[in-house]
This record gives sequence, C-alpha cells and structure tokens, in this order.
Amino acid sequence: MTTQIELGLDTFGDVTGNPDGTLQSHAETLRNVVAEAVIADQTGVDFIGIGEHHRADFAVSAPEIVMAAIAAKTRRLRIGTAVTVLSSDDPVRLFQRFATLDALSDGRAELILGRGSFTESFPLFGFAMRDYEVLFEEKLDLLTRLLRDEKVSWHGRTRAELKAQVVYPRPERPLKAWIGVGGSPESVLRAVSHGLPMMLAIIGGDPARFKPYVDLYHQAWEQVGTPALPIGVHSPGHVGPTDAEARARFWPAYKVMHDLIGGSRGWAPLRIQDFEREIDHGSLYVGSPETVAKKIAATVRKLGVQRFDLKYSAGPQQPSVLLDGVELYGTKVIPMVRDMLA
Repeated sequence: MTTQIELGLDTFGDVTGNPDGTLQSHAETLRNVVAEAVIADQTGVDFIGIGEHHRADFAVSAPEIVMAAIAAKTRRLRIGTAVTVLSSDDPVRLFQRFATLDALSDGRAELILGRGSFTESFPLFGFAMRDYEVLFEEKLDLLTRLLRDEKVSWHGRTRAELKAQVVYPRPERPLKAWIGVGGSPESVLRAVSHGLPMMLAIIGGDPARFKPYVDLYHQAWEQVGTPALPIGVHSPGHVGPTDAEARARFWPAYKVMHDLIGGSRGWAPLRIQDFEREIDHGSLYVGSPETVAKKIAATVRKLGVQRFDLKYSAGPQQPSVLLDGVELYGTKVIPMVRDMLA
C-alpha cells in the first residue's frame, strides 16, 4: 500500500453554536473557518476544502474569498472547494478567480467541481431547474477546456460563445481540479471523459459499496489507454479524545443538521441507534484518534484511493469542539494512518 496518501479536511461552514445553544453569526462562523484552517496548516493536514452553499445554516457562499483569507494566514496547506456548484456559476469567471487564488497562494489552489446537493443557487442566480443536466454538462465542458488550453473556442446554450479567447490571468502551472461523484456510473464515466480525478462523496453506508465505481473508473481509463488519475473520498466525522467523548460531542449538532435537511427531503428524524450504527459499520468517522485512523486506513485499503478528506463540521458545533477535532486529526490521526498504510 502506498504511503503517499493525502489526508485533508472539508467544511461547509456550518453555522457554529454557543455553549448556551444560541447560534453564532455568519460573520463569526466565517472567522472560525479561517482559524480552523490555520490549525490544520500548523498540524500537518494536506488540504482543506471549503463548501459553497446559499442557505441560512451554512455561512460560505463565496468560498474563494474565504480561501484567500486562509491562504494569507497559512504556508503549506492546499486550499480548495468542496464543492464549487458549477451549474450556477460561470466557467470563465470561475477560472479567473481560481487562477488569481492560485497565484496569490503560490500554487496551492484546487477546485472540486460538482452539482451540489442543494438547489437554492438556481433561482438565486436565475437558472431553471429544467436545465439541470445541460447546465452542468456544458459548463463542465467549457471549464475543462479552459483548464487544458490557453486559447479556447466554445459554443453552447448556456452562455455566450468564445472565439479563440484567452482568459486572464494565466496560471503559472495547470490548475488542479477534481470532479465530485455522488455514486452513479454516469458520473464516474464523466470524470474520465473530461480527464479529471474523481472525489467520491461517501456520506452513508459501508464504503465498500463504492468499490464497483472505483473499478469502473480504472476500467474506463484502461480503455482510454491512459494511467488512471487519483481517486479521493469525502466522508463526515469527528475526532475526540476518546470514543465516548467524540460521540457525545458530535451527536447533538449532527442530529440538528440531519433533521433540518431531512425535513425537506422526507427523511425520518435521526435516532441515536442509527447514528451509532453508521459509526460502527458505515461512513461516519467518529471516535478517538486511533479509532478514526483505523477506519480511514481500512477505507483506503478497500477502495485503493489516494486521498481522504474528513468533513469535520456538522451542524451547530461549538468552535472549541471543531478546533480540537482539527488539531487531533492533524497531530494524531494523520501520522497513525500513514504508519498503518506504510
């Protein structure tokens, strides 16, 4: 097993909570995200991904600005999105923002491109849900051309055409981009057809159920005749001093988040036994540093992936809980995982 596994963190900027149960402001939450990234940088985390949402329970709607603030306060941490909602963005402006961020961070910027799991950005920016598929397909096609070629010609339904257009600023090196995949064969093949590494969002159930998608990804690259690009995994969790303390700290806010989102999607309220079963047998990485490290190493072995990102924020967690989890992940979990895989 390779020892070159990359270990990162993801956050959606979930609005943080106070000890008395009240919520902090979006402004406080944004400042907390930057502070968490600084600790990640100091403790050896490889990457931090900042999610994009346009709803009250998440503070980050302009991830590149948050990423720029992080870049100014860190030295080695790679900084990306988790994910960029490409369907409701403009590929040209997105390329310009990331080329700028990559220059200012000395090559540390990454994109993870996806559809997103919410649809608030569609009416907000004037897009129709009936165009859901064509928006993503056309914008992904244009963006991958911008990432690959200096001079781009393009024509489609969703924006003005380009005619031998050069987009500025020009990056010093190719921008790194991934495509987020939620678990469909079509999404896997789309990643290969556009020449992008694949980030699997595994948020429930046994991670091993994604092995067929990993196999399909490699088979598709074999048919192309090119070595496969990396595969990553994004899953939620929390690191605490002990298994019991990690569960006790994570559960209340995680349930708030789950039930808030689930209320609009027809989910039943989350039960504690379901939460514990997902920790023991599914895709919640909650526990002591050793417990979380063992589970990450097992997933890496099962799926043969090259990166694992722990989505460490979940609902109105207190900032001290998040900071402690980030520090334990960097100082304890990452060295253990690398030792286990060596």
